[in-house]
Amino acid sequence: MQKMAQAWEGKDYDMAFEWTDDKMYCSELIWKLYNRTTGLRIGQLEQLKDFDLSSEIVRNKLTEQYRNHIPLNDTVISPAAIFNSKLLETVQM
Repeated sequence: MQKMAQAWEGKDYDMAFEWTDDKMYCSELIWKLYNRTTGLRIGQLEQLKDFDLSSEIVRNKLTEQYRNHIPLNDTVISPAAIFNSKLLETVQM
């Protein structure tokens, strides 16, 4: 896991939340790191359209980012999906 993380060090942050390895966003990096090194799928992958996009602020940001081509079918992973994974456990110190 550490070797893979080191190989990804310095990648640009993915402001478009695309499911590629060219750039990565925080939750994507964690999900792929676990999946590719252990086979575990920590958190349910979703599509952009699965989220509540009804807020005017959200709609404006999506339009700003994607214009009229919002990739509603793109794969995404949210921090909440990872946090709620049954495969992870809270460790108290």
